[in-house]
Amino acid sequence: MCESGAYGDAVRAVRVGELNADEAAARLIDRMTVAEILGLLDGDSPRRLLALIPLLHGRRPFVAGAVSRLGIPGIRFSDGARGVVIGSCTAFPVTMARAATWDPLLEERVGLAIGLETRARGANYSASVCVNLLRHPAWGRAQECYGEDPVLTGRMGSALTRGVRVNVMACVKHFALNSMENERFEVDVAVDEAALHEVYLPHFKAVIDAGADSVMSAYNRVRGEYMDINRALLTDVLRDEWGFRGFVTSDWVFGTHDPVTSLQAGMDVEMPLRLLRARALPLALRDGVLGRATVLQSAAQILRTTVLHAATRESAEPGAAVIASGSHRALARKVAQESIVMLKNDTIGAAPLLPLPAETRHIAMIGRLADRANLGDNGSSRVRPPSTVSPLKGLREALPGVRITLTSGDNERAAIKAAATAETVIVVVGLDQHDEGESIVTGGVDVGVLGGVFAAGALRALVTGVAHLVSRFVRGGDRASLELRPSDVRLITVVAAANPRIIVVMVGGSAILTESWRNRVPALLVAWYGGMEGGRALADVLCGSAEPGGRLPFLLPTDASHLPPFDRSAKSVVYDDSWGQRRLDSEGHPPAFPFGFGLGYTTFEHRLLSHSISSSGGSAAVRVTNTGSREGSTVIQVYAADLSLRRPTSQLLGFQKVRLQAGEETSVRVTLDAGPTMQRDPVTRRWTPRAGHWAVLAAQQSPASWEGARPLRPDSDAFDSHV
Repeated sequence: MCESGAYGDAVRAVRVGELNADEAAARLIDRMTVAEILGLLDGDSPRRLLALIPLLHGRRPFVAGAVSRLGIPGIRFSDGARGVVIGSCTAFPVTMARAATWDPLLEERVGLAIGLETRARGANYSASVCVNLLRHPAWGRAQECYGEDPVLTGRMGSALTRGVRVNVMACVKHFALNSMENERFEVDVAVDEAALHEVYLPHFKAVIDAGADSVMSAYNRVRGEYMDINRALLTDVLRDEWGFRGFVTSDWVFGTHDPVTSLQAGMDVEMPLRLLRARALPLALRDGVLGRATVLQSAAQILRTTVLHAATRESAEPGAAVIASGSHRALARKVAQESIVMLKNDTIGAAPLLPLPAETRHIAMIGRLADRANLGDNGSSRVRPPSTVSPLKGLREALPGVRITLTSGDNERAAIKAAATAETVIVVVGLDQHDEGESIVTGGVDVGVLGGVFAAGALRALVTGVAHLVSRFVRGGDRASLELRPSDVRLITVVAAANPRIIVVMVGGSAILTESWRNRVPALLVAWYGGMEGGRALADVLCGSAEPGGRLPFLLPTDASHLPPFDRSAKSVVYDDSWGQRRLDSEGHPPAFPFGFGLGYTTFEHRLLSHSISSSGGSAAVRVTNTGSREGSTVIQVYAADLSLRRPTSQLLGFQKVRLQAGEETSVRVTLDAGPTMQRDPVTRRWTPRAGHWAVLAAQQSPASWEGARPLRPDSDAFDSHV
């Protein structure tokens, strides 16, 4: 995208250092009319296109704030959590799968690829960085986040941000406390100051510190106020406390509740159409309800950010050849390999069931998902790749000399027969876009959130009609159960009875309970929604040419009742500091598989050598040894806990993925985040160490025992320590 006119001059002046971005924005504003300035504050498309959003979303960028007279290109929006949604592009594994890699460097490469393809599709802004915390795995859009831990989420989201913004502006979403779907437009989240700042916001701040250009406000309410009018978070925290200098956009259509108050609260751009602000702002400005200084502040923030990005982004314009290129496909395959989590691999006879023996000659592949690519949610994050590879196709490519029998599992007798006659059985079960995903209402639309604009008449009927149309293709929403479908459980049970050499592959975007059947199967993998190359990556892992590199970014409980309450129809909820692994630790419930768990094809030992930490962070030296017989990877995980508590709760401080040859040993320096051991004073906003007897431990998953842990600090007055 070539910059031209006054805007191009401003960009070039910033690039060569003649002006800074603030000065360049001010000069542009001086040349703009009032109407042009107000036009920066909402989408450019007319409201009549509302019904076409589902169709246009995947065809072109949505533009806000373009001023052709001055060459201002505006914000050219694309979604992109697992790839670019415009046209046909590379479909990477979903965000949750990439979280399971525990590899920020790999995630930065994904961000670079997404940014390149976004730019090649004519956009300059990617809403690809979703860092909402997984409070409960029933959340329909869990697949779009990085799991349950603030440190893991912050590191991975920051990495994606760094990669994306090499070519396009990076937007982080949905700010804040957005982690349920069915009532996302109306739910009111109550949260105390400690939980808000110590649990639900640190990862947002990490991404802001990593350079995020923009923030998307959420639909939900926090403490009684919708997020677009929530000045306490959009201005007091985001700008005044954190120093954010980019711009804030609304979530689409239903994310703006008051055109004037939202601007005063700190929400800069109403997306994606000219709906509320186009009518209200000129009148409010004329009547003095809206101050000119407020308008100019948002205009300056928008132009400053876009000019600075254009001046500093990669100079070379990517061509169409980068889209779904060979290197991007190879990256998608690599990420999928590294994301696959092996939960079980029992010995059958003389060896573990996986990887598949070289002498294998007949495999039965069973399940309704075995011959489907199953890329995940079909809502706003949907990517349409030029090709896909199902588990069946991937395995047939990898094992051309092996007989692979397919049955869907719908016919139980056929499934039993196929299993009984095969050497090994692979059962592919799990979820799809109808089980979880973005919430699409089917019984009508509650458009009251937009006040009088949609109160009645043709426009209301139009919105309702669009919702009905979209819901024919995707149901999505929050999950009603954490279990597999009953038909999948029954299939596993009968197949396991017919052939003990059974490998279960689970597909999905979040936790799936396994208690009723996992003791019947010797091998169990989580393959997520693995992207366009997911089938090949799964075959690589099954055959042993690649190792299952994933570790759980959340825990798998034995019982859903051990998790926080989750009511998918709730209009109000309370978020506290008890969720995930920390909740189970504090209540004494052992998980089925802990946070951070995952097996490989080799074994490792971790030993903490030393550590140092202060309020700004620190590092730990860990000795790692590959004690197995083949090359492999491990994720060093450093945890802290207050051992003065009756039941200490594990707090992840840092992690590092390492690959070693068989028998190799090395020392690794792991960067530590002190945040989980700190507390924030709500009055002074100062962070200080938590009291207690804190200890630190290097482990391969969230530790069940703190035996052998070293003191992190002896008391709250001695924060700096070195062991």
